[in-house]
Amino acid sequence: MPSSGWQKSSYSAAHDDCVEVRAVAGLVDLRESDDANVVVRTTPTKFAALLQGIKAGEFDHHATPTT
Repeated sequence: MPSSGWQKSSYSAAHDDCVEVRAVAGLVDLRESDDANVVVRTTPTKFAALLQGIKAGEFDHHATPTT
């Protein structure tokens, strides 16, 4: 996996509050654009599992409904 610059989530549109991801040295970095100094680093396999869990709704119970 080649290194890359930060990629903004396509769901963020033109907003500044978004999740960003990049590949670095065979690993995956994640950060919240509002707090760019905090970076979570994981493996591509674990990142893929996280994305699958998100898509499957495994974490929906953590979300706060908007009214």
